[in-house]
Amino acid sequence: MVRKRQIPPAFCTFVLVFICIAMFLVETFMGGSENTATLVKLGAMNNYAVVAGHQWWRLITAQFLHIGIWHLVSNIVMIYYMGLIIEPMLGHWRFLLIYLLSGVGGNLLSLAFGSDKSIGAGASTALFGLFGAVIALGIRHRANPVVAYVGRQALVLAVLNLIIDIFLPNIDIYGHIGGLISGFLLAMMSGDRLGKGYNTKLRVIAAAIAIIYIVLTVRQGMVISF
Repeated sequence: MVRKRQIPPAFCTFVLVFICIAMFLVETFMGGSENTATLVKLGAMNNYAVVAGHQWWRLITAQFLHIGIWHLVSNIVMIYYMGLIIEPMLGHWRFLLIYLLSGVGGNLLSLAFGSDKSIGAGASTALFGLFGAVIALGIRHRANPVVAYVGRQALVLAVLNLIIDIFLPNIDIYGHIGGLISGFLLAMMSGDRLGKGYNTKLRVIAAAIAIIYIVLTVRQGMVISF
């Protein structure tokens, strides 16, 4: 008899949470999660390093670093619960790609309009991408009361968090907005496992907007203030 081991519906979510925790432990042992030198060494966002140092990989690595224990806890709790909801809807690979690319998209907007001197880290860019993806799913499947409700809840959470961002210091609101936009567009383009996705015309429009977004943010981000 051949046994097949079932992959958990939220397998990628568990892996992402594990990586964030593991990297936080690495930060701690290398000098502390609030130590600037440690964060830079491990791949935190810094516009100078990305542009002048050609270290574009920081757009990805910064997603797995956190500054302080509460920063880590707040992000992984939300990633866990959002992942339990959206990963089964999207499928493992779509979910993972939307998560990672939303984080990149958020960091690109931060690169374009954020402070060139700041050090940025955190999974919240990718987390806002999940918000955007759920909103897109809720709109597409608005005839499904459960999915539509989850989409509305994601919209409320995203708006509330952005409002809070305005009043809190040291928060990268550009990264959050960029992640939200990226997740929405990526979910439109990638489809889902719930049935028929967005039509071809809307997918092409979403892809065109995504390309324009990348070009404009990279172009603006290349202008560094020394």
